[in-house]
Amino acid sequence: MKILILCTGNSCRSQMAEGFLKSFDNSLTVYSAGTNPSGQVHPLAVQVMAEIGIDISTGVPENVDQYLDQSFDYVITVCDNARETCPVFMGNVKQRLHLGFADPAEASGTTEEKLAEFRRVRNEIRETFESFYHRIV
Repeated sequence: MKILILCTGNSCRSQMAEGFLKSFDNSLTVYSAGTNPSGQVHPLAVQVMAEIGIDISTGVPENVDQYLDQSFDYVITVCDNARETCPVFMGNVKQRLHLGFADPAEASGTTEEKLAEFRRVRNEIRETFESFYHRIV
């Protein structure tokens, strides 16, 4: 099964979702990309995923354009902006889904307050993608 997860910056939510899906089943082929990719995976996303034993530190934000000619079983948007600006794929996409989450990178406050928001969103992503995974297998 081949899955693409889309976000705007491909630095937080889509990277975490990719990490979860790969941790659930290493036979899945999972990619993540952004409609306007950031320069790096957000350090707090890396940190909160490492807390639960999932390493996303080697992730690199990628542009969705490089995937437009490929086929996917699922293309999943995880932010409203990516859903609204999702490009047309030339390859066959069997299912498009939107599983939206707040952007933890927009959190303000102390480092601990920001970490709390990253953890909250991480936990929502885990719960949502566990449910998704159990529906498709």
